[in-house]
Amino acid sequence: MVLKQASRSGQLKLSTEYVQSQFTWVVSLALTLIFLFNSFDWGTGSMQTIGFTAFAAYGLFTILQIIITVLIRTDLMKHGEIRGSTRALGYVQLLSVATGNIFIVASAFHLIKKKKSAEYTLAVYLLLTQLFVIVLSALNLFKPYVSDTFLPAMFVLAVVLLFDLIVLGLTAKYVSYDQAPKWMVYIAVPLIITSITGNLFALLLGVSLLIKVRSSYTVTSGKWERVWGKITQNTTSMLGLFFIILMFAISVCSYFTFDYDMAIENNYSAILQTPSLSYPLGTDHFGRDLFSRIVFGARISLIVGFMSTLIPVIIGGILGALAGYYGRRADNVIMRLLDVLYAIPGILLAIAIIAAFGANTTNLIIALSVGSIPTYARTMRANVLMVSNFEYVDAARAFGSSNLSIIFKHIVPNSLAPMIVKSTLTIGGAVIATSSLSYLGLGVEPHIPEWGNILKVGSTYLESHSYLAIYPGLAIVALVLSFNFLGDGLRDALDPKLD
Repeated sequence: MVLKQASRSGQLKLSTEYVQSQFTWVVSLALTLIFLFNSFDWGTGSMQTIGFTAFAAYGLFTILQIIITVLIRTDLMKHGEIRGSTRALGYVQLLSVATGNIFIVASAFHLIKKKKSAEYTLAVYLLLTQLFVIVLSALNLFKPYVSDTFLPAMFVLAVVLLFDLIVLGLTAKYVSYDQAPKWMVYIAVPLIITSITGNLFALLLGVSLLIKVRSSYTVTSGKWERVWGKITQNTTSMLGLFFIILMFAISVCSYFTFDYDMAIENNYSAILQTPSLSYPLGTDHFGRDLFSRIVFGARISLIVGFMSTLIPVIIGGILGALAGYYGRRADNVIMRLLDVLYAIPGILLAIAIIAAFGANTTNLIIALSVGSIPTYARTMRANVLMVSNFEYVDAARAFGSSNLSIIFKHIVPNSLAPMIVKSTLTIGGAVIATSSLSYLGLGVEPHIPEWGNILKVGSTYLESHSYLAIYPGLAIVALVLSFNFLGDGLRDALDPKLD
């Protein structure tokens, strides 16, 4: 009896549905309490209708999520599996998409299907990302005017959404953990094409389907399956990836669905407006729409964050690979020079470079990149020193391969996993550094909507119009946390000790 109870308790920990359901109701409860707090007007002592409605809707679905969590626990403890009646409640929770509660919606999709492939999870987040992009873009309808390309762009996004819904249905029905029908290749190719909208889940799903429909699996495809299988089972990693891709997708689509003038042109008739349908996040002291400014600011933060990470990954990776492979004199020269650079604090080096060459986006990327090169070089060097002793490297030497061929064909590809994890974990730091330098006036030009610039303006109105600082601050925190969550998931998925 004791062994049986221990086995049931172990099932709770291994059940992804139970773990995700627990995480979901805790986060949803926190959001519900936030809506309750914001629904009360402390100045007049009255309740705000919109805020209270949001609180009631979130509270209703949160209560149901708690009930579902209890039912899942009961089913696993008594029957060893989740009953169909409990899974059916997931269809009810799908209605929470109307409230924008991504946590409950993702948990519901996860609950309703018993056997889930990595492709099914990617298809779910593909659909949710496309839906959120459309909803966020549709808020422009309440503005005084919209972009000239708004209507055709929204039509294209709606067609893509319909296609994504079909893909989700086909993936749920025909794709299993270890196989997919060959005709899915005709779905995968259009999926990859639709990724031009910025929804990178379409690219990931398309590539994954192409790999799975192959009749014979290579070592690479097997590793792909293992990695994405682990990542898609990690709730926090997928939510982090969802927010990152959502920011990227809305940044791409904003070229056609948002009017840039709303973010940069002064509108003195709408100065310091509180959040409303016309201005979802309010306006600043020049009457500029804060919602539009944050959307366009995401583009800058992502570009600077990615580029200031990619450049040191490439340069540091090459230097580290050469130092680790050749050793001795080459190692001493390269690493000692990088040690000198490493001794200078990164933020001070960035400030010095910007002060010398001027504050603009290009100089900001260069300034943040230079200080990160030594850390990536050290990471690559350590991995190259380990991989260089493997038998396949000795075999390549015996067959007469050149040193450069051995380095870049055999050693570097097998040393990239730690570099990928490190870059994902540190890109959040690049986003923070970008916003910090812009806040200090040493980053992106002041007239460009960037989260640091927006936060700098909002900080002067903390007492009277605190939302001007809260919203860009939350955007920065959410993006940095998303990269950290994704980095943690990649670290676990790429760790061979956990296979």
